[in-house]
Amino acid sequence: MNAWLLSILIFSPLLGVLVLMFVPSNDEKSIKWLGVLGTLFPLGIALVVLSAFKMGGEGLQLTEKFSWISYEVFQSKGQVSYPIFYEVGVNGLSMVLILLTAVVSVLAAIASFSIKQNWKSYFILFFLLEMGMLGVFAAQNLFLFFIFFEVTLIPMFFLIGRWGYLEKEKAAYSFLIYNGVGSAILLIVFVTLFMKTGTMNFEQLAYTFSLPQAELNQLFITKGFKMGMLIALLVAFAVKLPVFPLHSWMVRVHVQAPPAIVMIHSGILLKIGAYGVIVFGAGMFPDQFKSLAFIIGLFGVINLLYGAFLALTQTDVKRVLAYSSVSHMGIVLIGLAAGNESGMMGAVFQVVSHGLISALLFFLVGALYERSGSSELSAFGGVAKRMPILAGVFLAGGLASLGLPGMSGFISEFMAFLGLFEKMPVLAAVGTLGLILTAVYVLRAVLAITFGAEKELNETRDLSSSERVPAFVLLAAILFIGIYPAWLSDMLRPTLDAILLGLGG
Repeated sequence: MNAWLLSILIFSPLLGVLVLMFVPSNDEKSIKWLGVLGTLFPLGIALVVLSAFKMGGEGLQLTEKFSWISYEVFQSKGQVSYPIFYEVGVNGLSMVLILLTAVVSVLAAIASFSIKQNWKSYFILFFLLEMGMLGVFAAQNLFLFFIFFEVTLIPMFFLIGRWGYLEKEKAAYSFLIYNGVGSAILLIVFVTLFMKTGTMNFEQLAYTFSLPQAELNQLFITKGFKMGMLIALLVAFAVKLPVFPLHSWMVRVHVQAPPAIVMIHSGILLKIGAYGVIVFGAGMFPDQFKSLAFIIGLFGVINLLYGAFLALTQTDVKRVLAYSSVSHMGIVLIGLAAGNESGMMGAVFQVVSHGLISALLFFLVGALYERSGSSELSAFGGVAKRMPILAGVFLAGGLASLGLPGMSGFISEFMAFLGLFEKMPVLAAVGTLGLILTAVYVLRAVLAITFGAEKELNETRDLSSSERVPAFVLLAAILFIGIYPAWLSDMLRPTLDAILLGLGG
């Protein structure tokens, strides 16, 4: 069973697509419940994968590999064959992100009960999107990674453009253009690496680039070539993360996309950028990555301060959270720039923590929008008195976002800055100003919504039973990681140690 476990997990959302094909398009109730059940199946398999995963084990686990495509090239020395394999596997990092994907997808499917039309098309695209995300984190070669990466773009474009808000088309095209440019850069880099090395396997590429330079020169792989490849990869994944000044598309998506889709986008899709920087940047080009560490850290501090400052000036709570995401992704870059165990661990903790916190906050903002028809801060007030559960969870999510001890946000920020203070204390000291601004804009938004003069709303009902499930599950996960971070760090340590060995950290 384990021999095919990952492939079953990756393609399990297609079962939901198949079942929905036989359901009438106007049967709203059945489609929505099947939408939730269709995500529970991948979650169940993800938990089976987790149980089969050996905590603390080194290298890839649950691997699958078989011949897929053979590319023939005629050269002066004769016909040369370049094989491409179907290769999947998991290590500590990818296991964590697969689990995050499965959990957030279930909760986003429950949040999708607020979708008002075209439910069948919506959930078919939703399942395709989940398949792409699972495949990205399980893929172990460039070709397969790129295919799944592209699979995530198409459903996301339609989910934004068809079910979003007033400027949904503009947001969808902005998403497609920016991410399309990033994909084009990735494709050029991947093809170049394949033609240079004859392999697309992650581990083989990392091994090849770790060879002595004298041997690499025979393959015409110079230090300049490796630096060029790294910079191109960093630019491609900077779009996805996103990094200033390539962030404007993400703000539009977070404001205009439906809440359930923003939960997935902020909770998972942005993390593909961080995953790519870690796996392809630090993992394959460690020497060049170390030489760019200060620049990466500088962009991290810029992201942190720029996002926090703009979040502080916004009057729309969706924009506050959108710029908050820009700011918090800066902490990921800060941790990676440190290049030591604390920094790398903090960066990955931030990836997971932000995935949970942003999904929670955007879900709650969606619930508020349903009740008020607005996301302007001025439209709210006195929510704590009329909707105490919603207000309480929103306050808890805000406290997690600003890094309150005992919650996941504190662990990630503490470790990332601890790592940077060890290597670049001046840059780290400047970056701490962003943490102060974070506390200000988070508390400003929370207080404006939950307290103050009561404003008239279309509805004043508290979180319903179905709405409490995503809210409480996400909050529980945030608290669990904050109180018991060892569970996550034990899973991540072997993978990060291998990357740190290359970085010399």
